[in-house]
Amino acid sequence: MRLLKALRTQILEASKVSLVLFRIMVPVIIAVKVLDELGLVGYIARAFEPVMGLVGLPGDMGIVWATSMITNMYGGIVVFASMAPQLHLTTAQITVIACMILVAHSMPVEIAIARRAGIRTRFMIPFRLFSAILLGFILNQVCRLGGYLQGRGEILWEASGGDGGLGAWVLGQLRNLAAIFLIVLALIILMKLLDRSGFTGLMNRALRPVLASLGIGGSASTVTILGMVLGISYGGGLIIRAVESGRVPPRDVFFSMSLMGLSHSVVEDSLLMMSLGASIMGVLFARLAFTWPVIAILVIVVKKMPERLFYRWLFIPRTPGRASSPPETTAP
Repeated sequence: MRLLKALRTQILEASKVSLVLFRIMVPVIIAVKVLDELGLVGYIARAFEPVMGLVGLPGDMGIVWATSMITNMYGGIVVFASMAPQLHLTTAQITVIACMILVAHSMPVEIAIARRAGIRTRFMIPFRLFSAILLGFILNQVCRLGGYLQGRGEILWEASGGDGGLGAWVLGQLRNLAAIFLIVLALIILMKLLDRSGFTGLMNRALRPVLASLGIGGSASTVTILGMVLGISYGGGLIIRAVESGRVPPRDVFFSMSLMGLSHSVVEDSLLMMSLGASIMGVLFARLAFTWPVIAILVIVVKKMPERLFYRWLFIPRTPGRASSPPETTAP
């Protein structure tokens, strides 16, 4: 009875999460279908060809990345799963697009959270876009030159296309949404088990010295770790509260949110991308290995930056009287 009650709780939680996702995903699915029927998908793909070519991907993957950025990862996953079977992607290619999605997705929501914490949009958007492309380029070069992950990608689930007409397409999409619900449920249960087993606490302790080596102060380390493990919405919410209370210095807030922008929800999101056939070496280890030097360089540069430039280009000054407000001599 206790097991059934726990399962019922997880199903209800997965249902709530899935309903939020479906409100975003269903319009996206319909929009992609309309674009496909009008023959516009090919034109959109060609617009992304230069960037996708740079990272060793077909132009069609640009639609997947754009969908993920505009909506969320689940929207991009549905589009990816409907396209991937016809493209015969290698594990390396799936890993590349997965890493690009992990670095730059849900931009309207996550950029709004970062801005609320004080990070200027003029920095965060290009920072995450350029970082995603750079990570994709590096991964593609390493895999191509080293001959790594060149086998056919093994996708754990593939979207139902429904090529037999509109009715078959609708039925196929309903199956896709059901598959998404099952993935969400599995991830929620897995995250609960990892938390109960102490894995989450172990990761927290492992990440703390890394943040210290980057120069991120202790006042921001706890919320940064939570954001990296649990997600930018959760970690960003805690950072916002800390900023508003004046407990975290502005530059630590900036470093923390920049780090979370590149690597957040490292367990859950990595598992999600692995279900599409991506390698854990890329979506988890390579992403973390990429994040460390990028943030280390950013910390060095920003710490040497004059206050006036920092507040003008990178950080939004808080209201007068708060601890995170710049000196009176800085530019507004």
